[in-house]
Amino acid sequence: MNKNVLISGGSVAGPALAYWLHRHGFTPTVVERAPRLRDGGYAVDFRGEALDVLDRMGLLDAVRALDTEMGDAAMVDAEGRRYATLPAAVFAGDLEVLKGDLTRLLYEATREHTEYVFGDSIASLEEDGDGVLVAFEHGAPRRFGLVVGADGLHSKTRALAFGPEERYLRHLGIHTAIFNLDNYLGLENTGLLYSVPGKAANIFTARANTEARAAFHFAADGLRYDRRDTAAHKRIVAERFAGEGWEVPRLLAEMDAAEEFFFDSNAQVEMDTWAAGRVVLLGDAAACAAPTSGRGTSQALIGAYVLAGELGTSGGDHTAAFAAYEEHMRGYVAEHQALGREGAERFFMPAPTQEVLDMLAANAPENTRTEPVRLQDYGV
Repeated sequence: MNKNVLISGGSVAGPALAYWLHRHGFTPTVVERAPRLRDGGYAVDFRGEALDVLDRMGLLDAVRALDTEMGDAAMVDAEGRRYATLPAAVFAGDLEVLKGDLTRLLYEATREHTEYVFGDSIASLEEDGDGVLVAFEHGAPRRFGLVVGADGLHSKTRALAFGPEERYLRHLGIHTAIFNLDNYLGLENTGLLYSVPGKAANIFTARANTEARAAFHFAADGLRYDRRDTAAHKRIVAERFAGEGWEVPRLLAEMDAAEEFFFDSNAQVEMDTWAAGRVVLLGDAAACAAPTSGRGTSQALIGAYVLAGELGTSGGDHTAAFAAYEEHMRGYVAEHQALGREGAERFFMPAPTQEVLDMLAANAPENTRTEPVRLQDYGV
């Protein structure tokens, strides 16, 4: 029965796990709350051993073909004057692609052997000695041997199996809004960034300069809002950036009209254990390092590889596999979370000098050595 695995979350960690579970002889099912694949989001980076995982999946060349090929960006003042160059090393990893492109690639690599259920989510979990009875918000109840929560920072699976998220989330004092828009500035493989104390706005090109992605970031502690109320999110951002210069008024108008829109706080997840019985957490649901770490996507891919590998070599003994998975990943995750906290502390830079920007590039996440995860050969 343990061969039948439900994965909650269809972004990066979930489909990556489905890929490896299938390779180890398991039958994965992915349930995703969104009605279809998500196309929004910013670019995501790959570093270190994550490139090895992509290579072992046979996807490295396909991911490289989606590389944003982003060059250095420019810092601008309120009048749009460029006063410093932000090296690509500060915001792009060894390889960078749009998150929507990565999600689609992982879906295409898994859809023939993985059941995907869109537009639904887990409502309750009832575990016994033989498996987990899962009730869904819309679909009929089903029984699985194991359940994996790969459903992000605000994981419903985590809340059901471990308790409310307030026990585990550590906010870093930054909120971010990201949205799609036309490349109306005609930028070519670059971006522009505007920063004042406690606030920043930027725009970067996407998909061979045919599109763009923009973001607003602002400092705030204790901000309360309905996480599912997109209109309220846009109002919050508009109020925070009212009266700012540069392209901010145009970007606010673009944000208001955007259909692909994301808003959330930068936060970390800290837990003593990632497993409870037959339920285990993966990716941001288990140990979000925050976007300021630059390591979230790499961590998700490596975690998926290790979790599936340990389940495979243990013959489905979930207790042993979950313990080994945590043992492999804990130190790696701790270093990433330290990077995330350090990144949040220096996030807002009012008119930084070129010297400061060059120093940041020298200490960018991909140039910061962390203890590597030794990728075992799990025999598939």
